[in-house]
Amino acid sequence: MNTGILEVLLVNAKGIKHTNLVGIPSYYVIIECGCQCQRSKVSKGKHKKPWWNEKFIFDFSSLDYKNSTYLNCTIMDTKPYRHGGFVGEAKVYIGGLITEGIKEGHIEIKPAPYNVVLEDDTYQGQIKIGLKFFANKENYEYANVMGKEFIAPKKETNSIVGSFMKLWRTISWWKVLLFCNKKSSN
Repeated sequence: MNTGILEVLLVNAKGIKHTNLVGIPSYYVIIECGCQCQRSKVSKGKHKKPWWNEKFIFDFSSLDYKNSTYLNCTIMDTKPYRHGGFVGEAKVYIGGLITEGIKEGHIEIKPAPYNVVLEDDTYQGQIKIGLKFFANKENYEYANVMGKEFIAPKKETNSIVGSFMKLWRTISWWKVLLFCNKKSSN
């Protein structure tokens, strides 16, 4: 077993600390796994919860398997004219995921929420992350060719048309028909 691949899907965050006094915050995430580090794009501040829906790939050698037991996700806020401010971090234990992935050849954890820890060691908010581990590059390439990649669920839109369509689907048609029949028989 020479190399393995960890695929991380950074979906969104909710309920995290709002660090801007004025304006809409925009966040980015620094993901560290072992000695590897990657940075997400800056989220759009148009929604109450930041969305990234971004995928990261970490390559592992045999030595990295033993040294990488945690995935550290640090949430930062972009500040105008300054470096980003610390919002919080989430540590995801991946030691068991790697062990099981080596045994099975492939393992996937659907996107799930993880608590965000603040500087004072209290919890506020959650970050949603999905994980996949492939024991070797051949399994990873095969999964990508077969189209077996995971994607975050789409955001729900709260439009008038969407609300009307939900209401339309929930109406029991037999109740409407019975109501019409009772009126016509009277």
